[in-house]
Amino acid sequence: MILAIDVGGTKLAAGLVSRDGTVTGSRRVATPQGADAETLWRTLIALVEPLAGHAEAVGVGCGGPMSWPDGEVSPLNIPGWRRFPLRARLAEQFPSLPVRLHNDAVCLAVAEHWLGAGRGSRDMLGMVVSTGVGGGLILGGRLAHGRTGNAGHIGHVVVEPHDGPRCTCGGHGCLEAVARGPALTSWALANGWHPNPRKPPAPVPAPITAQPNIAVGLGAAGGEPGWSAGTHVRTAQRAGEGAPHANAAVGRVLTGSGPDGEGVAYREGREAAGSGPDGERVAFQEGREAAGSGLDGEGVAYREDREVTARELAADALAGDPVAVRAMRRAGRALGVAIASATHLCDLGLVTVGGGLAQAGEPLFGPLEEALREHARMGFARDIEVLPAALGQDAGLVGAAALHLAADRYWPT
Repeated sequence: MILAIDVGGTKLAAGLVSRDGTVTGSRRVATPQGADAETLWRTLIALVEPLAGHAEAVGVGCGGPMSWPDGEVSPLNIPGWRRFPLRARLAEQFPSLPVRLHNDAVCLAVAEHWLGAGRGSRDMLGMVVSTGVGGGLILGGRLAHGRTGNAGHIGHVVVEPHDGPRCTCGGHGCLEAVARGPALTSWALANGWHPNPRKPPAPVPAPITAQPNIAVGLGAAGGEPGWSAGTHVRTAQRAGEGAPHANAAVGRVLTGSGPDGEGVAYREGREAAGSGPDGERVAFQEGREAAGSGLDGEGVAYREDREVTARELAADALAGDPVAVRAMRRAGRALGVAIASATHLCDLGLVTVGGGLAQAGEPLFGPLEEALREHARMGFARDIEVLPAALGQDAGLVGAAALHLAADRYWPT
């Protein structure tokens, strides 16, 4: 088993990944906003230490930039870590376990190429659009690391060169400055968006049962019980390897029974329950709060440490809020322009898009496709295919584990 760790600006996640890519015992916690280096480190270690005794190696995905492969990290969206020796600190904490670390967006690309929407592709870009915007390149069937390990950093392709917004990298007009979740919600609020209050909780006709490896954070969008639609459902399927069942709703509270009779609650979001690989029930949530049962029966809770999230903006866009729709169009067109540039540069055949914002569906992917077709004009670029990432919430963990489990393709000799 590989102890896989995913370090992002919104959440920290960890889990155990078997040789076939199955994630068990996953745990998540919100990334403390504005925390100093040691507070962040203690939060991470408290999350991963209960899993370490079951592992034979450690794989890590972390926001960049970073010095690679030695693993000093300076994530733009985690200002408390600047040149933080993350790989070295983990190696010191777990001296018997080899540690490999790469960019978190690279790990997402690796996961999608290994087991997800990009399986079998020789030349693809895997993107994540969340607290930041990043990517990883697969060229000739292998991960392209680049000179410093930062190849594929599409978030800093310039899409608005004239009067574009200032980016955390110090430049302006970068894709990340336009399309990352916090920037997009700020733009929407400044342009008159008022987050729509969610409907009050409604009675649930039947309880659901959740097993220990509850997936929290990404899920199928829902309207009324039984509602499902295309790309949202694909994103939700990975954690349970089954089609989401009924009980999908906006603003509902679902209360059920955990493995030992423990209470399980899902609040303020969009939920769906599915069937896992061994027939167990798996719950998915897109929202702000979840409580469940973790490894060895431990409680799991994850709440984004932000007042307003891009998921709320995406939900309002799906509901037709005009400012939210404009915000998604702004992000989608920026993504389409950047993907067209990457396609011309690297002769790509496929792009997968994951991360929290990718759950927006048509309000994001419609403008993305429109802008892509406007700008991908060379003959070899016109058949580029863009797909939602297929692995959902666990993609970063799967990719981090693949640095060990499929090293012939994803780790340099």
